[in-house]
Amino acid sequence: MSQGNLKVLFVAAEVAPFSMMGGLGQVGYFLPRGLLKKGVDVRIFTPRYAKIDPVKFPLKMVVEGLRVPTGEPPGTNNPTELICNIKSFGETKKGEPTVYFLENQEYYEQRANVYGYSDDHIRFGLLSRGALEFIKNDGFVPDLVHCNDWHTGYLINFLEQESKESRINKIARLMSVHNLYQGNFDFAHCSEMDYDDGKSPLASFYTEQFYKQNALKRGVIYADAVNTVSETYAREIMTDEYGKGMHNLFRELRGKLFGVLNGLDYREFNPQTDKIIKANYSLNSLDKRAENKKDLQRQFGLDEDPDVPILSFWGRIDTQKGVTLMQETMHFLLSEFDAQLVMVGPIDDQFRDYFLQLEKDFPGRVGTHFLYNPILPRKVSAGGDIVLLPSKYEPGGIVALEAMRYGCVPVVRATGGLADSVTDYNPAKNIGTGFTFKKFTRESFIVAVVRALETYKDKDAWNKIVRRAMQQDFSWGKVAEKYLDLYQRAVEFRKEALLPNPPTAFRQITT
Repeated sequence: MSQGNLKVLFVAAEVAPFSMMGGLGQVGYFLPRGLLKKGVDVRIFTPRYAKIDPVKFPLKMVVEGLRVPTGEPPGTNNPTELICNIKSFGETKKGEPTVYFLENQEYYEQRANVYGYSDDHIRFGLLSRGALEFIKNDGFVPDLVHCNDWHTGYLINFLEQESKESRINKIARLMSVHNLYQGNFDFAHCSEMDYDDGKSPLASFYTEQFYKQNALKRGVIYADAVNTVSETYAREIMTDEYGKGMHNLFRELRGKLFGVLNGLDYREFNPQTDKIIKANYSLNSLDKRAENKKDLQRQFGLDEDPDVPILSFWGRIDTQKGVTLMQETMHFLLSEFDAQLVMVGPIDDQFRDYFLQLEKDFPGRVGTHFLYNPILPRKVSAGGDIVLLPSKYEPGGIVALEAMRYGCVPVVRATGGLADSVTDYNPAKNIGTGFTFKKFTRESFIVAVVRALETYKDKDAWNKIVRRAMQQDFSWGKVAEKYLDLYQRAVEFRKEALLPNPPTAFRQITT
């Protein structure tokens, strides 16, 4: 099958610009557009939430009154089916992927948020079953469904349960794991009675059993191919430390497990044209970064000094991002080195007092903003010198890509996507785009930061690192090429799985 004939249904709980909450929403926006440019007929399927503005995004009715089975037997108090509509936005033929929205008043349109409800398992079970019913009713019959995270693992399980139907059986299934969150139920600490081996049929939406069925696990089991958002993370999740209770399953199915690093929109994140930053610049005008540094120092009340290195952090200020290492070391680093620190992002309460006190202890040298702000990170990346990313684990690591694009040199723990995107500086070989460390310890973190601060004093060496970082290519066009190859693999795996005597690996996968 040529890529020009390949039809893909991309199913996700969030898709920018309609409902972006994080990295998944970005992938839902950029990847389908990159695939369209490669000739793939890709469509998107997602819920229609209350926040989607019908004036800004006028929708067209595609299917009215779609009956979606709930799995509930007749004669009970709960409905045996839910009535939904499917509307569309965009037109694939015009270069924009068609987005299909599943409408349901109770579970989507009357909800203010995308996530965070006690019945999320029902809401996303409905999304998955609605996508299947849409396919079965000739709405759009893909060659492959691309499912994302636990919310859509149900769809892959539903496809397996309906596999006696030849048309359904031929649809290849890719499961993308952006993170290992598995829903509201605590699968990691459940009793043996509640353990889900993934082989029983999916229960009715309204039962306790459905609540305790692990959609991510089932998606992984019944997918033809599985990928994480970096190659290193694909290896890490096969270990007890990173696997969130699923490491043995990933080990068992490693033959169909791949890693594809997420990309960055190089048109949106472009220091030459960015209207958010004070001064535009390029590789040929790096001296103009100094204007952004002065602007950043003024905005955060820091001493205006072009020669003092600015350490920075933007994103969620929490344990997963390795902020405990910063908490244990920043007072020492700022006491021993002439440096400044800027912290931007929503903060866990356990860290708030520490960084507020740090700001008082080092006036004119520490600046903070502890609320979500989509604009400030761009200013920090354009004006800061070093970004600190000491994550405990990091499936993708988009912040490192943003930082390098703007010439802000990353100091990262070599885990997940950070390991795949940042190469360690080696002065002898004159290579590297940042500074990396391996062990999650304050000593390892301090060594990496000190290496960066000492190298910063050598302007010639530092500018070479900045240039190499800015020259990296993590564009979505390259990412789309890798996903296209993964799609073709999944399609071939599906064909092999349907053979009368499939290879052992495929018998194992579809058990």
